[in-house]
Amino acid sequence: MIHPLLVAATLARNRAWTIARARPSTLAMEYDVLIIGGGLNGPAQALALARGGLRCAVIDAMPVETRSADQFDGRSYALSAGTVRMLGRLGAWPADHATPIRQIKVTDGRAGEGPAPFMLHFNAAEGDDGPMGQMIEDRYLRRALLSALAAQPRIDHIAPAKVIAQAVTTSGARVTLHDGRVLHGKLLIGADGKSSGTASRAGIDRSPRPYGQMAVTCAIAHTLPHHGIAHQFFMPGGPLAILPLPDNRSSIVWSEDETRARALMAMDDAGFLAALRPAFGSFLGEITLATPRSAFPLSLSLAERFVAPRVALVGDAAHGLHPVAGQGLNAGLRDVAALTDVITAARQRGEDIGAIDVLARYQTWRRPEILALALVTDGTTKLFSNDNSMLRAARDIGLGAINALPPLRRAMMREAAGISPSLNGLPTLMG
Repeated sequence: MIHPLLVAATLARNRAWTIARARPSTLAMEYDVLIIGGGLNGPAQALALARGGLRCAVIDAMPVETRSADQFDGRSYALSAGTVRMLGRLGAWPADHATPIRQIKVTDGRAGEGPAPFMLHFNAAEGDDGPMGQMIEDRYLRRALLSALAAQPRIDHIAPAKVIAQAVTTSGARVTLHDGRVLHGKLLIGADGKSSGTASRAGIDRSPRPYGQMAVTCAIAHTLPHHGIAHQFFMPGGPLAILPLPDNRSSIVWSEDETRARALMAMDDAGFLAALRPAFGSFLGEITLATPRSAFPLSLSLAERFVAPRVALVGDAAHGLHPVAGQGLNAGLRDVAALTDVITAARQRGEDIGAIDVLARYQTWRRPEILALALVTDGTTKLFSNDNSMLRAARDIGLGAINALPPLRRAMMREAAGISPSLNGLPTLMG
């Protein structure tokens, strides 16, 4: 049987191939919104805006064949309940491939010595909101987004295509592609990652602050069931996240200092597993590698502004956070939802959706929230990524104290699930 996601991905590929190669005279060049970046946030942004009646172009430098590849490379995401709700409303949630996160256990300790006696334990059974989130492999989420793009007539997915220039006027934005084509829109959205060309061309700077750590990621198979429990084990070199996947597998995100991380990447599979086992423990039985390993450097970076005249940034183009709280993609999709609320409300009032005063509402909403999240993740990383005995005692007592206060613990659960409103409210798509 041919899987429907493969059919949809093929349709998306063929449609994108046609658009990318159409002669300029046959291509509709006028849009409401131009979105640069075809990863995850860009397609989600297009789907959200198209749902509100706007015509969008998604300009993706990567071929659709690459985006829709079926091979599992170890990349997975812990998505909050609010994010899952949003993706479902956009028709881009691959529920059959998701694993519910029913509990989260946060512990402190050293590899080989086990966790400290105090821990923080979140259990979804304490509330009425269902699982706190879902784990999903990157390949399934990408293909679901491609399927949704292909099914939405208000979206053109232009791929592969590289933007070489952009310009704004008082009435609109313009981008020039590598083949000479020019696209026009009222608003330009940058969803093109930490090295965002959109931000750079708009004169928006960012100053990354390295942590001196790298995250080593992969998937692990194990002989015992995980029961939907996510673990965050803080060690002196950095945290180890063990996140549940289908079929007795777990996603690993192991943050270590750069020297140690490079050594882990240089080991053969047997050596890596031998290094992982003391930190991983034996609670899931025997472990084996299920995917190749990858690694990336960790840093904190915030764009000095999230908007410029006729330009808005979402996701990694606007901010890069430590993965300690697993909020990277969740924060990006919350950007998408908030910007959608701002734009659709402005359009209903007859305002210019690319006007700087309209975009300023998005920045006023999201930048303070991202700054607060950055402070939390940065502070947590500094507090736990050390072996200071006094700090260790204080943080262990703190974890135990929070765990002993059910109202505070439940409030933190709702925050982690992405269903707690901010000062500006919960975006419509997540509410």
